Order: sequence, then structure tokens, then C-alpha cells
Amino acid sequence: MEFRHKSVLLEESIDALRIKPDGIYVDGTLGGGGHSLEICRRLSDKGRLIGIDQDEAAIQAASGRLGEFKDRVTIIRSNFCDMRGELGKLGITSVDGVILDLGVSSYQLDTADRGFTYREDAPLDMRMDQRQDKTAKDIVNGYDEMELYRIIRDYGEEKFAKNIAKHIVAARKEKALETTGELIHVIKAAIPMKVRAVGGHPAKRTFQAIRIELNRELDVLQEALDEIAELLKDGGRVCVITFHSLEDRIVKNKFREWENPCICPKEFPVCVCGRKPKGRVITRRPIVPDPRELEENPRAKSSKLRVFEREIH
Repeated sequence: MEFRHKSVLLEESIDALRIKPDGIYVDGTLGGGGHSLEICRRLSDKGRLIGIDQDEAAIQAASGRLGEFKDRVTIIRSNFCDMRGELGKLGITSVDGVILDLGVSSYQLDTADRGFTYREDAPLDMRMDQRQDKTAKDIVNGYDEMELYRIIRDYGEEKFAKNIAKHIVAARKEKALETTGELIHVIKAAIPMKVRAVGGHPAKRTFQAIRIELNRELDVLQEALDEIAELLKDGGRVCVITFHSLEDRIVKNKFREWENPCICPKEFPVCVCGRKPKGRVITRRPIVPDPRELEENPRAKSSKLRVFEREIH
């Protein structure tokens, strides 16, 4: 299957990066290369783009799409939380901008055997990096009831988390749950029928929770952001596109902390903790898709873009 992914908030994020023709930019979630392509079009022969992705299918698709710019592009198969180390191998210690487009690509959702989708029956996989041994099947069949409850509650924000965890544990005593269809059947049984009739697919939140846990998505984001802040040159910007409230909260709080890191008690007349701001938040409120984009790409619905600019004090 061809790697298709319509880049969300494309114009807004590229504008927000304020690309310098001779600059160095990192696309930490390369995907199909949509954002990277627009960055490359704005770079001179001296400019450079480093694209990072952990998905082999994304690497192949983006390599083809960015072929005309291969002299200014370096593509790396890795996780963006290892960005600093990967750039260090290239002799790069600072960059002019970073973009992260988080979440699952359309390709991953539409390729049934990757196990991300709840719309088709497929093996319980959900690995973003298929070099990883652990799969969603291991979580569903291996975590105890309390662990399942915790991740479904915290990462899925699912109010029926306790009942879903209980049903999963009961079902797997009969036989291991091996496919998305089997898991969906169990989830549906755990949610009252009148609730299932409204508010989207009943498995959506649980699938999100398992995917986040398996791929350590929130931990990776937390770890990566502080490294990215240190990589940015003066005036450099980081643009982050999120797709659910958990990611957005991390980005919002991290940007706020960078802008105002002081931890002194409010009654102190002057700062004594010595923590210096890293720069300023550009987006007081997140940028969201306009109606035209939502019409063209319904998957953009929950996306939010936040932007931070580094200032060396």
C-alpha cells in the first residue's frame, strides 16, 4: 500500500517556522514527508533538512517524495526523542527550527495489518517501530487488571476504564485476545448500550490508550521537548501539532515553563532561583484548522498547533 498522509495545518506550521533559506531544520516526525517537502522548497543549496521517523514505510515514502532535494536532505530511522544524539553524529549541535506532527499517520491507520484501526479486524500490533518486539497483544494479554485500568483511564480518558479492564481480563481467561476484532467485541460488552449509541466508536479511547502505552508516546514527548529547547539557535522555533488533550497539555505546560521557569515563592520581591527564560510562546492560544481544511481532511479535526521561539538571554 502506498504511504498516504495528508499533512495537517501545513501552511500554518510552515509559516510559523519562519524558514531561513540557509538554515538547518528538523522534521522529527517525517511521515510521508509533507511538511518536509514544503521546508525543502524554501531552502537554498546551503540549507539543510534532517527528517526523522521510526517507521520504515514512512522512511521509504519520504525518501521518494523528497528525492529532488536529496542534496539538502538527511533521513534517519530513529525516534525524535533521540534527536540530539542523531544530530550529534552529523556534527550538528544547533538548529533553526523543529517540527513535530504527533500521533498516528493516515497510512498507519489505513493499513489494517498494522493493528492501529478499530474499523477492521487485524492482529493486535500498534507498533510505530516494527523493530520493537512488544506489541499491543502483549499489553492486552499480559498487563494485570489494575495496570489495564490505569492506562485506559489515564491515556484513553475513558470513563468505563474499570469495566473494560475487568472484561478484558475475564475474556482472556477463556482464550488470548489476538485481533482488534476480538478486543472490540470485549470493549463493546463493557460499555452500556445507550452510551455506545452516541459519541463515536466505543473502542476509540481504549485503542488510543494501548497505543500510547506501547509506543511510550507521552514519555517520548516529555523527554524530547527539553532536548529540542537546547538545540534551538537564538530566534529558532519549535512547532508541535497535537491530536489529543494529553499531548497538548504536555506541550502547553512545557512551553509555559520555558517562558517563565522561576520557582521562587510569589512573596519573594526578586528571583533568587536563577532560572532563566528560554524564550517566548508565540501561540497564546493554539492554532486550529480552518473550515476548509476540516472539510478536505476530517482527520484534522482535533489537531492543535503550538509554537515557541528560543531567545538566548
